[in-house]
Amino acid sequence: MLDQTNPHLPQLALLPSTHPVEDHGKVSALFPPHKRLLIISQFYPPDYAATGQLIAELVEKLSELGLNIRIFTGQPGYAFEKNSAPKEEQRHRVMVQRSRTSRLWPLRIRGRAINGLLFCVRTAAHLLRCAKSKDLLLITTEPPYLPIIGYLAHCLLGVKYICLLYDLYPDVAVQLGVVSRHHWLVRLWDKINRKIWQKSEGVIVLSSSMKERILHKAPNLEHKISVIPSWSDPSLIHPIDKQKNWFVAEHNLTDSFVVQYSGNLGRCHDLETILMAAELLKDEPVRFLFIGQGAKLEGCLNRVETLGLTNCQFLPYQDKSVLPYSLTACDLSLVSISPGLEGIVAPSKLYGILAAGRPVAAICEPHSYLRDLLREAKCGQAFLNGDGEALAQYIRDLRANPQLAKSLGRSGRRYLKAHFTPDIVALQYLQVLAAAAGD
Repeated sequence: MLDQTNPHLPQLALLPSTHPVEDHGKVSALFPPHKRLLIISQFYPPDYAATGQLIAELVEKLSELGLNIRIFTGQPGYAFEKNSAPKEEQRHRVMVQRSRTSRLWPLRIRGRAINGLLFCVRTAAHLLRCAKSKDLLLITTEPPYLPIIGYLAHCLLGVKYICLLYDLYPDVAVQLGVVSRHHWLVRLWDKINRKIWQKSEGVIVLSSSMKERILHKAPNLEHKISVIPSWSDPSLIHPIDKQKNWFVAEHNLTDSFVVQYSGNLGRCHDLETILMAAELLKDEPVRFLFIGQGAKLEGCLNRVETLGLTNCQFLPYQDKSVLPYSLTACDLSLVSISPGLEGIVAPSKLYGILAAGRPVAAICEPHSYLRDLLREAKCGQAFLNGDGEALAQYIRDLRANPQLAKSLGRSGRRYLKAHFTPDIVALQYLQVLAAAAGD
């Protein structure tokens, strides 16, 4: 799952998403040819972590627009069959360099924290050796304390940097009860964040609600923040009829109305409301399909066993090549954000759902940006956290009206093609990067 962020200088007004740019060559020329873009992210393919996959797709599009890009990343910690990847890879305008470590106990909180710290140390060493003042640094929040390295690179080496915020820390830790909002560490982290954002060339975030949270902490950053959403490629993921989908047949989903949650089953996602609906529908021909893993997986399995629910099925993460089939193996797709986490995280899974042409049920707070998006796209309905009864009734309604479900799915796909394709979003990134890279 994701949360993102960053841009700088007098804020560039982003081009309308439906007509982002008419002359690609003219726009790419805005990025100085003598400069390169250096992207730092702990995750990158063959990792299947959503952040790494999105960075890879963004890099591909930006390189097509003429940018020379170097990526510094870690060894895979969330790969299917690979424990390591080449230290260096070159493809066209893109050079990928990987550190030697960052994959100890990747599925445990303590392991991820250690991996993150090790990656930050290696990133600092890499920047001291390789960074040039002509580089523009795009630094992510994978791991969450990585932007500190960008700030230090700016102070010591004169490197300009942009922050791409996937998750907002320390807010995530506070909302999950890891640390009190009054703890000295939280106050210090917020103070450091403000310094980092102020010195950056810009901040890119994934949602309007995340921008609001940042402005609450630092009201003077309005001109630096750009909201650029995630995306999905409608040419790779497109509607497939369930009767013609091998994934459906392989997992015995043909004869049920399938409600799917695909992605991270983590603490930031409300799975409890989904299981409430599953319990209410346990005697009806509805199957709940969970694809993925995360901190809440074991709890979900235990609850399903305790309640004796036979209408829930769990599958592991699927390879990217399988996503066109797994995402279309359902009749309704789910997106959820746990209470208190609105504006702190932004579920990237939504965009693949839209590309797949499936209706969406979002479980979120009343002020969530997801509600506005679903309403504008006419592709589904939002529900309050804890309202499993309303979600269950919506599932019944769509099951009774398959034409409505298909209409909602078509509307969502049209909206994605008009606003959230890789080409459209890459041009929005390019505008921000070009403004920051200017001398």
